[in-house]
Amino acid sequence: MKIVSIFNNKGGVGKTTYMYHIAHLLEKEGKTVLIADLDSQCNLSSYCISESELEKSWKLDRGNSIWNAIERVYQGLGDIRQRGPSKVSSLYPKLYLIPGDILLSSYEDVLGDTWSSAKGGAEPALRVQSAIYRYVKWCGGKVDADVILLDLGPNLGALNRAILAASDYFIVPMSPDLFSIRGTENLGNKLVNWAGEWYQCNSSWKGQGLALPAGKPTFLGYVMQQHNVRQNQDGMTRGWSIFGSRVEQAVKDNIVDKLDPIGQVHHWTDNEWKLGRIPNLHSLVPYSLEARKPVFDCTSRDGLTGAHITRARNSRQHFDPIMTKLRQVI
Repeated sequence: MKIVSIFNNKGGVGKTTYMYHIAHLLEKEGKTVLIADLDSQCNLSSYCISESELEKSWKLDRGNSIWNAIERVYQGLGDIRQRGPSKVSSLYPKLYLIPGDILLSSYEDVLGDTWSSAKGGAEPALRVQSAIYRYVKWCGGKVDADVILLDLGPNLGALNRAILAASDYFIVPMSPDLFSIRGTENLGNKLVNWAGEWYQCNSSWKGQGLALPAGKPTFLGYVMQQHNVRQNQDGMTRGWSIFGSRVEQAVKDNIVDKLDPIGQVHHWTDNEWKLGRIPNLHSLVPYSLEARKPVFDCTSRDGLTGAHITRARNSRQHFDPIMTKLRQVI
């Protein structure tokens, strides 16, 4: 069972849409997939389940949102609640969701307050730091998941430090723009620092019966997203291609070269970290959101007409190169 985080500290790059579609493709291949909405904006949950189902997941007495799972840890009154994940849809019977919760952002404070004690090996602090990891692992075992995909918010705070630490791998969706390039500059350094601090946590812990994350997620690569397609060599508009051509070097300089010395980079046989490119799907996405189905599964029954039907069906090909590489590690 592998845990893969989908993460970028710059927002608006389509990470949730990307993860949603990859999860469904893995399910179609016979994998049991658990997806976890760990972004307090809850966009993934809204994509997967109805508002009434999401509201039920927030009920403290029986809800299964991520917040309800860790709320007792936050209050210092107990450990994680073992409540199973939700099934996403009868159309995708092997796809499960840990629903998100806007209250999850509150956990940031207690993670920050206990970090120093955790590095000293204090068990109460380590229980706080490892709660999300332990719950996600328990849920994965509950449904016998082959892979767990984690959707993170766009920041480099204490919450994402705990979530990335829980991951075996991470993928960075990026837009071909100045802000995504800029966003890579502190990502590598931050992950190097976190790896050292998590090593300190694990080394200081002398107790038993508490599973701690390794804190060393391996970088699989990046996915270029949201570019506007043109029939030219770059496959995108001139404005997008100006920055698109700079993304690969920025990733190598700021992520690969920083993480490789500490063993946190996966080396592909083609020696590239661009996993694929997904263009802007424009008006197809609202249909997908409304139907709660991937774009490539939307049909005339979901309101598509004319050329939209063909475009939706053909959109699956954009994910094929990404899936080819993912199969090698999952």
